[in-house]
Amino acid sequence: MDYFNIFVALVMGVSLSAACGFRVFVPLLVAGLAVRFGGVHVGESLQWISGDVALVGLGVATVVEILAYYIPAVDNLLDTVSVPLAAIAGTVLTGGLLADMPDAMQWTLAVVAGGGVAGTVSGTTAAVRAASTGATVGLGNPVVSTVENGCATVGAGLALFMPLVAGVGVILLGVLVFWAWHKLLAKRRETAEPAA
Repeated sequence: MDYFNIFVALVMGVSLSAACGFRVFVPLLVAGLAVRFGGVHVGESLQWISGDVALVGLGVATVVEILAYYIPAVDNLLDTVSVPLAAIAGTVLTGGLLADMPDAMQWTLAVVAGGGVAGTVSGTTAAVRAASTGATVGLGNPVVSTVENGCATVGAGLALFMPLVAGVGVILLGVLVFWAWHKLLAKRRETAEPAA
C-alpha cells in the first residue's frame, strides 16, 4: 500500500464530500468529468460516473438542483432531503477514490469520513438557510444559494486538482463552523440568564 497516495485520495474524498454538503450533484458531475478525461483515478465501484448516461443525468440533476435552490420555499424543502443524499454521495465518492485499500477500511472510512463530512456540511447549510429565512423572510436565501453554489463548484475543483489545498479549506470550514456554533450558544446563554 502506498500510504501517501491513500492519504491524498482520502483528503480528495473528504474534500469532495464537503462540496457535496453544499450541492449534492455538482461534485458528482465534476468528478465524473475528471474521471472521463483522465484527470482522476477511481476504483471499479465508481467507474460508472464517467459514462455517457451518468454524465447526462448528473448534468441535468445539477442544473435542476441549482435552479431549484433559487425558488422560495422549495429551497427549504430541498434541505430536508439534501442531508441524507449528501451523506450518500460523500460516501460513494470517498469510497471510489479509496480503491487501493482493503474493502473493510475503504468503506468504513468512506462512511465515517466522507458521509460524515457531507452530512455535517449539508446540515449546517440547512441551518444557515433556516436562519436566513427567519431573518430576511427568505429574501436573503438567493445570496445563501449563490454562495453554496460557488463553494460546491470551487470545492469540487480544488478537491480533484489541488486536494491538499482543499483539505486545508475543509479544516478551516470546520473551525469556522465550530467557532460560530460556540458564539451562538454563548449568545443564547446570555439571553437566557437575565430571564432566569
